Amino acid sequence: MNFVLVLVLTFLVCVKSEFAVTQDIIDDINSSGAKWIAGHNQFSKMTIEEAKMLMGVKTSSGIQDEHDSKKLDNTRLSASLPSSFDWRENSTCKSLHHISKSGQCAAGWAVGAVEAFSDRVCIHSKGAITAQFSAQQLLDCDHLCHMMIECDEGCKGGVPITAWNYLAETGTPVEQCYPYTSGEGEAGRCKQYCADGSEKKLYKAKTAYFVEPTTEEMKYDILNYGPIQADFMVFRDFTAYTSGVYEQHSHDQLGKAAVKILGWGVEKDVEYWLCANSWGTSWGESGFFKIRIGECGINDHPVAGIPFVY
Repeated sequence: MNFVLVLVLTFLVCVKSEFAVTQDIIDDINSSGAKWIAGHNQFSKMTIEEAKMLMGVKTSSGIQDEHDSKKLDNTRLSASLPSSFDWRENSTCKSLHHISKSGQCAAGWAVGAVEAFSDRVCIHSKGAITAQFSAQQLLDCDHLCHMMIECDEGCKGGVPITAWNYLAETGTPVEQCYPYTSGEGEAGRCKQYCADGSEKKLYKAKTAYFVEPTTEEMKYDILNYGPIQADFMVFRDFTAYTSGVYEQHSHDQLGKAAVKILGWGVEKDVEYWLCANSWGTSWGESGFFKIRIGECGINDHPVAGIPFVY
């Protein structure tokens, strides 16, 4: 009896400690005819449980359907939305090329919001403000709750729309003032001054809103106002992504992640969103990735905001 128990416990420990990316997963994807390529990366040395801890987007059924945030009046869609668009090729804003590395912190809810906000500040100021803004400010200081259901909790996760509400209500300083320090998986106490002791200047959004969850409305918002933020369900195979247009093959859910969408296009007859992740430049296409439009719920809850231009 004790021997059987030891075998069962050993099996459970082995399953729990299995790496998120394995050679079997890579071989399975690359021999399946998939329109994307899998390969080894940092998740090859990260267990499934460790990978799950990096997701952190909090949502629940119905939470996005009723909200207090303002929407833009996009009643007239452009009749000539281009078949492809990439903000990196249509602006000189350096923030559009920036890729964060969140480390062991489930920071995507904050990083995705702040990176899209940084882009929009630059775009709306016509390049006059080119700073990268601080996600650490949100991780340390944003404890807003959405509909009294889910709250922002630093490295334990948060809700993308409340990140934008925080940007509208409080704002965030530049990255140089409040640098990222949560790479080891812990948020800190909210700091009242910059790292060098100077006063914090907070940049704010005028509005925070849900983008209508249709492909046309999302494209219109991106084209006219700048990158947006979206979340989607991450399956285990996604961690092995290296290039191409991702489509789900695995059935193992790791949790929801939030990313920035900065364009769209068509590759091998598949329409995709062009996204920036926060897993560093050694993952994906130098930190970016393409995902089939609508895949894994990425169209379900897009959010954004309009910045004040100072």
